[in-house]
Amino acid sequence: MTKDDLAVYNIFIIDDDAFLLDMYALKFSQKNFHVTTAPGTIEALEKLRGDYTPDIIVVDLVMPTMDGFEFLEQIKKEDLLRGALIMILSNLGQKEDVERGFKLGASGYVIKAASTPSEVVDKVLEAMEKRSK
Repeated sequence: MTKDDLAVYNIFIIDDDAFLLDMYALKFSQKNFHVTTAPGTIEALEKLRGDYTPDIIVVDLVMPTMDGFEFLEQIKKEDLLRGALIMILSNLGQKEDVERGFKLGASGYVIKAASTPSEVVDKVLEAMEKRSK
């Protein structure tokens, strides 16, 4: 089974950079993901408080109003994860940032500047494959 044969996943991408949000949405949709996006964590919380249940949440950390760490704390507090795999996609690469992300429930941490969009898609697929084993 190749990565292209995998079942379709619902992915929720949260980033305040409209260009990156559109680019990642395109990259994931090309790999048969059902993509939902939010331009910020407040909008993302509203969707999660509704009936939206993604398989994967990809979230940036540096955002206005509520950063990604606060967002992860909030969805944990409100029990909004509903089994979703969390991937952090950020340029914050300090050891303490990475550790904090994992402590808040992230299954993966990808540094934007060190990964191409295709590599990000591959890393999300790898995390989903590991999880389903």
